[in-house]
Amino acid sequence: MGVCAGAAVSAAVGDASAAALPVPPAPEADGVPFSLTVMLWTVYRNLPFAQRLEKVAEAGYHAVELVDEFKDWKKEDFAEARRKKRELGIEIDGTCGVWIPLADSTKRDAFLKSLRDFIPTMRELECTRLIMQTGNKIPGLSPEEMHTNCIETLKRGADIAAENNIELLIENIDPEENPKYFLTQSAEGFEIVRSVGNPHVKFLYDLFHEQISAGNLIAKLEKNIDLIAIVHVADVPGRHHPGTGEINYPNIFRKLAELRYSRYVAMEFHPLGDPVKELRNARELAISSARAQRAARTFESGRKYESA
Repeated sequence: MGVCAGAAVSAAVGDASAAALPVPPAPEADGVPFSLTVMLWTVYRNLPFAQRLEKVAEAGYHAVELVDEFKDWKKEDFAEARRKKRELGIEIDGTCGVWIPLADSTKRDAFLKSLRDFIPTMRELECTRLIMQTGNKIPGLSPEEMHTNCIETLKRGADIAAENNIELLIENIDPEENPKYFLTQSAEGFEIVRSVGNPHVKFLYDLFHEQISAGNLIAKLEKNIDLIAIVHVADVPGRHHPGTGEINYPNIFRKLAELRYSRYVAMEFHPLGDPVKELRNARELAISSARAQRAARTFESGRKYESA
């Protein structure tokens, strides 16, 4: 089960980048270093929030990610959500909520204000990871200028994140889904995060979008695993559960285990049938694949010992 980082606010000590980071999740299961979660917008959108959490718990998960499910909530609604998630042993590991584009330098001050204004909502949610988008391409600006704008805005935002013990995550979106979006490939996203150089800024690696944009998924995991805070899972084409398309998810999960990836893996697929069943099957696939990697490593270690 994931460990809820809570809503604690840490004062920055010395350099802002040295401020405390959100608490990492506990391993999902024995032999599985990462923690599994569900992007909630994909399932049971017609049910009340509490019932949606119950369905996620029924499928075996202990964390969810949000988009705007809370946009009309009052204080009592946040309190009830906290009560329910504690009852079920569920945390909110990530949420969207700041929609000002990063690629437009003229919106930088507006972004920073929106970020500060949203932090109280994150505390209400007991969530310490903010998922953001770079926004669409800015007419009249070159790709290099937009790239630089993202870096500079995130550097400023990282100081706020460090002061408040949260992480800022940027995400890639493929050009088929949004041809106007700026950050379509993870390679550039990883470059941006590295250039920001603050541990409070991480990358959300969406495998569905990256497969459509560029592919070569595992090599990018190997090269950039230290920069990834969340991995999003859905198969191509169709955005359905692992095994319905062209991505070899057993190999992905094995690689994550091999790399000792200890953050979040989020199911963000459209169920074709019973959502609880499909989420449960996806969870079991992730766990069995990760354990297979450990078993293979143990066997290889023993084989080498025997031949020594």
